[in-house]
Amino acid sequence: MIPQRQGLIVNISYWAGQKYMNNIMYGVSKCATDRLAKDMAHELREYGVTAVSLYPGLVRTERVLEVAEWFDMSNAESPEFTGLAIAALAADSHRLEKSGQVLVAADLALAYGFDDIDGRRVRPLTLETA
Repeated sequence: MIPQRQGLIVNISYWAGQKYMNNIMYGVSKCATDRLAKDMAHELREYGVTAVSLYPGLVRTERVLEVAEWFDMSNAESPEFTGLAIAALAADSHRLEKSGQVLVAADLALAYGFDDIDGRRVRPLTLETA
């Protein structure tokens, strides 16, 4: 990426980097992921490389579907939704402006105008609603 003077690094994280969720180690790992993106952005900006931390919502993975009775699945995202968010960000010629930030996949969907693969519009989670 440095020789090409462009690129995109996306670290998958979650709101546990900003508030207590589940346990200490989960929160610490998400804090570290968010900090990694921020520091990489600082060091790689001069080379045109964007680094962000991306928060998906509740993703309909195989494991989540196995225990779906314990979750409100009404706003759950397909695994492909995160990929759509990353692809839209990668196609943005102004993505470097977002470098170092925490981004929410559903916010990117609203900004870039895409829906989940089943046509549903996913509502973005916030610090309060996550």
